[in-house]
Amino acid sequence: MSPRLFAFRRVVGGCPPDCLHKQICMCLYYLVSPQTRGFEAAGELLKVLAAPARLAIVTELAEQPRFVHELVARLGMSQPLVSQHLRVLRGARLVGVERRGREAVYSLADQHVAHIVADAVHHSKEEP
Repeated sequence: MSPRLFAFRRVVGGCPPDCLHKQICMCLYYLVSPQTRGFEAAGELLKVLAAPARLAIVTELAEQPRFVHELVARLGMSQPLVSQHLRVLRGARLVGVERRGREAVYSLADQHVAHIVADAVHHSKEEP
């Protein structure tokens, strides 16, 4: 495999658009049941929430929308680290942002994710 093709596959996360393998995978995806696709989507959601820092951010945002500097102060994390985790949460559409001048206010897209996180934290504290 040429270095250029290898780099292309790494960048796009798979095969080039005209690759037979990608076409077969897309056909198989459409053959999968809606329930299985739902499980896959739930798995992706849980992957996003797997980082303890993201759980803490979601917990803070469940109380009220917050500026980045408020999250930094409340969580004791660096600003770049908080921003990186917020970017992942935004990419998963779990968090929304509203610009206010030079600052950004982050809030949860809906309360479902707050309930998931709260239940997970509560469950982890239970005795076996």
